Amino acid sequence: MKKSFILQQNEISFVKNTFTQYLIDKLGVIEVQGPILSQVGNGMQDNLSGIEKAVQVNVKCIPGATFEVVHSLAKWKRHTLGRFGFQEGEGLFVHMKALRPDEDSLDPTHSVYVDQWDWERVISEEERNEKTLRETVQNIFRIIKHMEHEVWYKYPEAVKKLPEDIFFIDSEELLQKYPNLSSKERENAICKEHGCVFIQRIGDKLSNGEPHDGRAPDYDDWDLNGDILFWFEPLNCALEISSMGIRVNEESLRRQLALSHKEERATLPYHKMLLEGKLPLTIGGGIGQSRLCMLLLDRVHIGEVQASIWPEEMREECEKHNIILL
Repeated sequence: MKKSFILQQNEISFVKNTFTQYLIDKLGVIEVQGPILSQVGNGMQDNLSGIEKAVQVNVKCIPGATFEVVHSLAKWKRHTLGRFGFQEGEGLFVHMKALRPDEDSLDPTHSVYVDQWDWERVISEEERNEKTLRETVQNIFRIIKHMEHEVWYKYPEAVKKLPEDIFFIDSEELLQKYPNLSSKERENAICKEHGCVFIQRIGDKLSNGEPHDGRAPDYDDWDLNGDILFWFEPLNCALEISSMGIRVNEESLRRQLALSHKEERATLPYHKMLLEGKLPLTIGGGIGQSRLCMLLLDRVHIGEVQASIWPEEMREECEKHNIILL
């Protein structure tokens, strides 16, 4: 058991370390240190789909302030790029650690512990378009394909065979293709057909009156974002590897706050800076570290590649099938 545990840890470390170097080389970003806490009231916390509750923390030496464990660093990254004067084409990434205790379920692909390569890059006004978005998606897909070969060379018995291309589809087009399926069922159907898919435009309502999935109104531009998903045969489902997008500018922020009935956020310090043109235009996203390890190492439970908390009955059921959760 010790030998298999060490091998497992070496595989995980190899994937994370190698992908990190590819990210630096291919996206032109540098690694920086990111926070685990965000101060309540400054607008920097990521509200995800708007209903998740963050873990709150009071710091003895900072009375009168409340902090939250981050959900992600989407807005912090953009603020940091502006604060330190990064220019067009320059960017950063963080080995982001977060807690999301309000996950709807703990299952083979969902954990309360989130680990991501959280990246962000400065772009020009002329680059705020679908072409830039798709080129960046294809770049990330190529990095993952490179990783497939790296893992195969190092651990040939572990590697997962990935598709050769990524398929692009708009969320409304996907709805029209599968009008009688739920959004998750649509993701499964299109991923099973194409192997790897980028679903564009997530957050705004579709023709059925519902968004494809929830997105906070103040980081992604809902017309210029999306998710990268792979078909994952061991679990017979789509596996989301990355959520990303071109970020809101002044116009799209005001529009999305109004559509979400969240206009009061415009008074928060972060949002005021954005609306006053004091933050750079950016593109960014998160790439799930543990999920990428699942995909490349063909692991059937995210608990095999990250140390998290699970119901005892889940641990027992997994052990019956020789699946050891960390």
